[in-house]
Amino acid sequence: MSNTPTPHIGAKYGEIAETVIMAGDPLRTKHMAENYMDNPVLFNSIRSMLGFTGTYKGRPVSVMGHGMGIPSIAIYTYELFNFYGVKTIIRIGSAGAYDKDLKLGDLVLAMGACTDSNYAAQYGLPGTYAPIADFGLLRKSVDTCEELGYRYKVGNVLSSDVFYSPAAFGKKWMDMGVLAVEMEAAALYMNAAASGNKAMALFTISDHIVTGEASSAEERQTTFTHMMDVALSLV
Repeated sequence: MSNTPTPHIGAKYGEIAETVIMAGDPLRTKHMAENYMDNPVLFNSIRSMLGFTGTYKGRPVSVMGHGMGIPSIAIYTYELFNFYGVKTIIRIGSAGAYDKDLKLGDLVLAMGACTDSNYAAQYGLPGTYAPIADFGLLRKSVDTCEELGYRYKVGNVLSSDVFYSPAAFGKKWMDMGVLAVEMEAAALYMNAAASGNKAMALFTISDHIVTGEASSAEERQTTFTHMMDVALSLV
């Protein structure tokens, strides 16, 4: 296609699979490519946002970083959906827990994504848009967690533009039943909807906003693989 490579992705059309698993940290995608995929091939290194295409259990899959925040993931997922023929994007990442019952290492499956971002304004909708996951991907994620015995919760997350926020910032979101805070899912869900494609975001709880608990480096290394297992079950 004449639109590829894009300004941000160096791949040619056809070098990226129809299903892409994305993480904020490009080194996490490098880890997935090297430890989960067969015959991974690097398709992007522009801005060090690494992307690889290979196979998992014989099925084509790509993994790629998306950076931090809504503006960053919005650029990459827009190009993947609209220029590369990608049909499904699955985001994996860390999140801070709001829900008191969530423990460090638990998974959150984002059925919906609230946001304090103005990203939806571009669509000119006569109201407030509610970004949601693809139900089929969500249901399969739940099934996989049940099969593997992983602790999880399903519900709303907050995709916030603010990382260093005042202590009281999350109280109203907590009161509305929002499970956790992260920074990208809402834009992913909106880009999927606008392009007629599918998306799912799932998170590992790395810290707890209420209790102040935080995962150690060792715990992150051993428990963050659970969300990778779930994401790969969706390929």
